[in-house]
Amino acid sequence: MKKLRAVLLGTTIGFMGLVQPVWSAQIDQERINRLFDGQLMPDDMVQVLSHVDVLVPSATIKKGDQVRPFERAGIELPPLRILQNGTTYDLYDFLALNRIAGAMILKDGKVVLEQYNLGITPQTRWLSASMIKSLTSTLVGVAIKEGHIKSVHDQVVDYLPELKGSGYDGVTIEQILHMRSGVKWDETYNDPKSHRRQVLEMQYRQQPGEFLKFMATLERAHEPGTQYNYSTGETYLIGSLLAAATGRPVEEYLSEKLWQPLGMEQDGRWWVMSPEGPITAGGGYAATLRDYTRLASFYANKGVLDGKQLVPDGWFEQATVSATPDKGYGYQWWTYDKPGDAAVHERAFAARGVYGQAMYINPSAGVVIVLLGAQSKTGGRTVVNYDAFYEAVIEALK
Repeated sequence: MKKLRAVLLGTTIGFMGLVQPVWSAQIDQERINRLFDGQLMPDDMVQVLSHVDVLVPSATIKKGDQVRPFERAGIELPPLRILQNGTTYDLYDFLALNRIAGAMILKDGKVVLEQYNLGITPQTRWLSASMIKSLTSTLVGVAIKEGHIKSVHDQVVDYLPELKGSGYDGVTIEQILHMRSGVKWDETYNDPKSHRRQVLEMQYRQQPGEFLKFMATLERAHEPGTQYNYSTGETYLIGSLLAAATGRPVEEYLSEKLWQPLGMEQDGRWWVMSPEGPITAGGGYAATLRDYTRLASFYANKGVLDGKQLVPDGWFEQATVSATPDKGYGYQWWTYDKPGDAAVHERAFAARGVYGQAMYINPSAGVVIVLLGAQSKTGGRTVVNYDAFYEAVIEALK
């Protein structure tokens, strides 16, 4: 099998103004596999996460002609007191100990913090990982609003007849959004035999149609709607379903309906399974910190842009309520309605990705937080708890 290779050469201004190389190594499958295995050195981790769109073939999500500017708050972020297990941490501890490459915080829609670390800049596209699952679910809402999809209660096979007779026959769109299809799936990133790694191998092969054929072979383990099981493959299925329902590649639909209207600064980039698609709707997206924050602001506004509702009424209220109370998981959103969740997070919701990516949206507090992480493992290596950080930010901005 040929290795996918690309070379990106350039320079950036580093610490003390020294010119440092951005990228001078050949990219191949081995490097991506090491990313999944959690076996990259810290500097290599930053380089890979900031150049994911050259690691495997990617589609472009075109930006528009107009950039929507951020309004800056008249205050800076006050000092933080992050309490965890009897120890108090501050902002600098949180960013350093958790290897945060980028952080942006909005209060009532205005920027109170925009911070870049580890050599990245406002122009750097960074891997979203599973944080982008929440965008995919939002596109389902947009497609329902426009009449391309009738309801989340529709059968998946109504849009993807290739899955008739498979474990997905009888499964609804909503059950997939909730990760409750009942179909067997192994998400283990660092196991070469897992379903997740098998799908990664398909990305390397770039064979049209291979992904849906593979998903049709998966067996049903439980009755649909009865058991939660996290599956990136099923979010990929949502991408295939969106393309079938709209009759357009998802990257084109996203560009027209959200990326351009939201006034993004940079094109987005999204891994594809083959030259004919589909996009990898559960991960593999690359965008800048500011553009992720524009997305988060749109979510915080419950899908309203310039006074126009782009998703069905009540979509975000429905999407951000858990169908599995002990997990806190809605329509590809992590929710804060589990037993023991702090009251300050009431009606808050979050998008999360491996290596420390996060969006936190708390409409009642008027707080939006986006974090880009460079942690070493897919399960993360968080030292200072993210939720404790969010609580400290809300308290400081009261």
